[in-house]
Amino acid sequence: MKSLHLALTGCLLALTLGAAHAAPRVGQPAPDFSVIDTAGQTHSLADFSGQTVILEWTNHDCPFVKKHYVSDNMQQLQRRYTENGAVWLTVISSAPGKQGHVSPDQADALTRDRHAAPTAVLLDESGDMGRAYDARTTPHMYVIDADGVLRFMGGIDSNPSADPADIPGATPYLANAARAVLDGHTPDPAVTRPYGCTVKY
Repeated sequence: MKSLHLALTGCLLALTLGAAHAAPRVGQPAPDFSVIDTAGQTHSLADFSGQTVILEWTNHDCPFVKKHYVSDNMQQLQRRYTENGAVWLTVISSAPGKQGHVSPDQADALTRDRHAAPTAVLLDESGDMGRAYDARTTPHMYVIDADGVLRFMGGIDSNPSADPADIPGATPYLANAARAVLDGHTPDPAVTRPYGCTVKY
C-alpha cells in the first residue's frame, strides 16, 4: 500500500510540474504573472482585467528588435494601441549576466532614447513569466483580451528578416490581431511563427 501511495504521489507531482510548464494556448486563459517594472511596481495580469493587453518580448541588442525600433515601427504600434485603450507591456527576460540584461535605469534610458511608448517595461530576470508564455524570440508578441483570454501569439509580422526596408511589404500579424481583439473579433491567424533572437534565460 505504501509503495502504491508513493507511486501515485509521484504521478501527481509529475502532472503538476507538467501543468506548471504547459505551453499557453490561444482561446485559453493567459498565464498569470507578477513582475516588477523599472520603477519597482509589481504588475499582474489581473491588474488589467477589462483591458486588452499586448505583450512584447524584447532584447535591445537583437538585430530583429533593432529593425522594428530603428524604423519606428514598434513605437508606432505602442502609441496606436495604447491610445486605443490597450495596455502594452514590454518584457525583458534576459537573466543577469546574459546578453540583453539591463538595469532599471538602462531600460528607462532605452525607452527614452528610442521614444518608445509602452505602458510599462517589465524586468523578468527570473524568466518565470517568459517560460510561462513560452516566449522564445525577441520580438515575440501576444494579445490578451479583456477577459484574460489569450487571443494571439507569434511574430510581429510575416517577414523574418532584420531589414527595416522589409516592414512595409510584410503582413502585420500583431497589428491585425490587436485591432481584431479591440473590435471584439477573433484574430486570423491567431498563431504565427515568431522570429528573432532567442530569449537569453
